[in-house]
Amino acid sequence: MKYLNGIKLIIWDWNGTLLDDVNQCVEAMNTLLSDRKLQTIDNAVYKEVFTFPVVDYYQKLGFDFSKEPFEIPALQFMDLYRATITDAKLHNETISILSDLKSIGYKQAVLSAMEENLLYQLLGHYNITQYFDVIFGIDNHYGGGKISRGKELIHSLKINPEECLLIGDTLHDAEVANEIGCRCVLFDGGHQSNQKLKAGQKEIISKLSDIILPAILNG
Repeated sequence: MKYLNGIKLIIWDWNGTLLDDVNQCVEAMNTLLSDRKLQTIDNAVYKEVFTFPVVDYYQKLGFDFSKEPFEIPALQFMDLYRATITDAKLHNETISILSDLKSIGYKQAVLSAMEENLLYQLLGHYNITQYFDVIFGIDNHYGGGKISRGKELIHSLKINPEECLLIGDTLHDAEVANEIGCRCVLFDGGHQSNQKLKAGQKEIISKLSDIILPAILNG
C-alpha cells in the first residue's frame, strides 16, 4: 500500500509512536492507583483502557472526581512521568525512518498532546529535533487541545491537508486527522492495542518502516 502517494508532509505523534514510553506511563499510573488503594494495571490492560480525553481514562481506572479534581492526579502523574521519562527508548526504527524520509525530501512535523516545552526538551534529549520542520505541543499537562493545534500546524505551513499524513498510535490520532482533513495511519506498538485500533481505523501498521517500504518498492 502506497501510504506516501501524494503526500508532502508527514505529521508524527510523539508518545507511543516515536517514543516507546508505555512502561513509564504504566509505572507512574500504578503509583497513583496504589496511593488510592485502587487496582493496579499491567501493560496489556493499559493498552485496552487508555483513551482520550485523558480524564475518561482516569475514570475507567476508578478515580473518583467527586473526591478530588482531575487536575490533582493529572499533575501528580506528570511529576512521576517526568522523573523517569528519559529511561524510555525511541522505537527501534524511529531514527532510521525519520532520516530516510528527510533524505527523500519529505517535510516532517511533530504534533503531540504533550506540553510543548517538555516536548522540545525530550526531542532534544533524544537528538532528533533536526528531522522536523515544525514542532507543535500543547500549553498544559492535561492532554487536551491536539485537534486545535493540528489545525494551527496546517495553517502555519500553508499546506493542503490532503497532502498530509498523520502517523499516530491511538484512535484519537485518527480523530485528529479526520478533523484536520488529512490521511492517517496508526502504529500498533504504542498506547492502544491492535484490537482496539481495528475498531475504528482501517490503516494499521506494526512497523514504522511499513510507511516507507511499500512506497519505495512499488514506485
